[in-house]
Amino acid sequence: MNLSRMGIFTRSTGSRKPNESMRSIVTTFVGVFFGFLVGVSFPTLSLTKFSLSSDVLTTIDFKYTEYTKSSLSSPTPLQHLLGNNSSVNATSKKIWVPSNPRGAERLPPGIVRAETDLYLRRLWGKPNEDLTSTPKYLVTFTVGYNQRKNIDAAVKKFSGNFTILLFHYDGRTTEWDEFDWSKEAIHVSVRRQTKWWYAKRFLHPDIVAPYDYIFIWDEDLGVEHFNAEKYIKLVRKHGLEISQPGLEPRKGLTWQMTKRRGDREVHKETEEKPGRCNHPHVPPCAAFVEIMAPVFSRDAWRCVWHMIQNDLVHGWGLDFALRKCVEPAHEKIGVIDAQWIVHQSVPSLGSQGESENGKAPWKGVKERCKKEWSLFQTRFSRAEKAYFKSLNNTSH
Repeated sequence: MNLSRMGIFTRSTGSRKPNESMRSIVTTFVGVFFGFLVGVSFPTLSLTKFSLSSDVLTTIDFKYTEYTKSSLSSPTPLQHLLGNNSSVNATSKKIWVPSNPRGAERLPPGIVRAETDLYLRRLWGKPNEDLTSTPKYLVTFTVGYNQRKNIDAAVKKFSGNFTILLFHYDGRTTEWDEFDWSKEAIHVSVRRQTKWWYAKRFLHPDIVAPYDYIFIWDEDLGVEHFNAEKYIKLVRKHGLEISQPGLEPRKGLTWQMTKRRGDREVHKETEEKPGRCNHPHVPPCAAFVEIMAPVFSRDAWRCVWHMIQNDLVHGWGLDFALRKCVEPAHEKIGVIDAQWIVHQSVPSLGSQGESENGKAPWKGVKERCKKEWSLFQTRFSRAEKAYFKSLNNTSH
C-alpha cells in the first residue's frame, strides 16, 4: 500500500512539472503584453513642469526648458532631470568655447555674463523694470564714523550720476542712516583695512565695468571748491585717463605736481626739487598723481587693479607706477586745477594700528608704509627685468 502511494505520488509530480513551467511562461508573457497595452493607452508622463507648495510660498513653478540638440535623437525630460550622462553625452555635442572667460568654457556664449555692476535691485517685480536710473560714475570713500560730517559734505558734491560706496574700517555702518543718502549707498564693512585692500577685493574691473570713471578717495578731503560734474567735463575735455583735483595746501605739500595752479584748468607737468626727476615726462614731474584722491577711467582702472598687490595695502609707491597703465602717460595723467580740494591730514589710519615694543600705533603704521613702498619698487623692477630677459632669450 505504501509503495503504491509512493509510486502514484512520484508519477503525479513528474507529470505536473512541464505543465507548471508552461503556465509560468504564458503568465509572464500575458503580464508584459498587458503592461505594454496599459502604457500606450495613457498620455506620456511629463516631468517638465511641476509645483511645490509650502507655508511661505503658495506655489512655486519650476519649468525645465529643453535646449536644441544637433543629434537626431534627444534624451527624454526624465533623463535631463536625473542627469543621465550616458545617454546625454552619447546623443549631444560637448560645449567648449576657448574665447569664454576662464572657467566658463563649457557654457554657451549666449548665457555668459562676464561683467556685473553695483546697481541695487528689488526683490519683486520684473527685472527689466528694477532700475529707474543707471549711474555712470562711481565714488568710494574709506571711512570711520568719526568723519561722518566730512563725508556727508563730500557726498553732497556728487550728483545722482554717481553710485556712492563706503568702505567702513571701524565696523560702524547702521549709524550712517542719519543721512538720507546713506540709505541708497552701498556699505562694505571690514575692520582695520585700507582703501587699496578694499579696492583689490571689491572693485574688480568686471564689477565696476558700467562706470566711465571711478573715484577712490580718502575720508579727510575738504570739498568746498569741488563739483563732481564739472570735474568730469574737464577730464573729458583734456583727455585724462588718470587724474586728481588740485590740492590747496594748508600744511605744505609732498609733491609740487599736485599743487593747485590758479591760472589754468589743468596741468600735466611741473618742476621739482633738483634730483627728483631724471626726465621731465616721468614722476614726480609728470605722469603723476597722488593716491589720496585719484580718479581713473574705466580702461585705466582695469590695468591699475591688476597692478595692486594683495599684501601691500597702503598703496605707497603705486602713484609712481600708474604711468605704466596709459600711453602716453605725460599727456593722459594730470591735475584738475579748476576743481580743487583740501587735504585735511586727519591721521585716521594711525589710530587703527597697534602698539608694538612700546611704539605708538601710528609709528608702526608709518613704518609699514615705508616698507611697502620699497617692496613695491623692488617687485616692479624685478618683474620688468624678468620680462625683458625672457624676450631676449626668445629672440636668440
